[in-house]
Amino acid sequence: MFSDKANQIFQEVIEKYHLINTVGQEFQNPYDEKDHLLEHLLFRKCWIDTVQWHYEDIIRDPNINPVAALKLKRQIDASNQERTDMVEYIDSYFLDKYKHIEPKANARINSESPAWAIDRLSILALKIYHMNEEANRVEAGQGHMMKCKAKLDVLLEQRVDLSTAINQLLEDIEKGEKYMKVYKQMKMYNDDELNPVLRGSKQ
Repeated sequence: MFSDKANQIFQEVIEKYHLINTVGQEFQNPYDEKDHLLEHLLFRKCWIDTVQWHYEDIIRDPNINPVAALKLKRQIDASNQERTDMVEYIDSYFLDKYKHIEPKANARINSESPAWAIDRLSILALKIYHMNEEANRVEAGQGHMMKCKAKLDVLLEQRVDLSTAINQLLEDIEKGEKYMKVYKQMKMYNDDELNPVLRGSKQ
């Protein structure tokens, strides 16, 4: 099933990141883009999410240097744009895969595309990894560990449900019972022409 593969790759990414555990570490994708395109995209997508997860931790340091915080905010903005781009690449993969499928007359559209659901699955993998760390952080005390274990159980259940929903969506598209319709994300705040502050800075 697709979600089994995705969850396996996401776990691989997160474990690989934490071997060094720094946001500036070199990125190396073990999946060849030509021969393993989907795996390549999934690995890249989760790596972006993992780095951004840690960006978000760092920027919340109450003692962070303001200049460093501004630089990091720019990095988070760039990461958000890259994350969105990767979602669109993954949706393009599925659009190409299913381009020969003729939707049935009564085919329905889903509220989100496959890749945006996969985006949530990638973030969920990060939540599970870090909540598991907290559930086993002995120095935090028994009460903290028990609370985090309860939250971890919910996250694990959520992953099962989301994985099932993604698999069912892809199956429905393959059968022509649902169809894909993808809207490009028209982010305005990064655009020199659409963000009035950026537009003004060029004049």
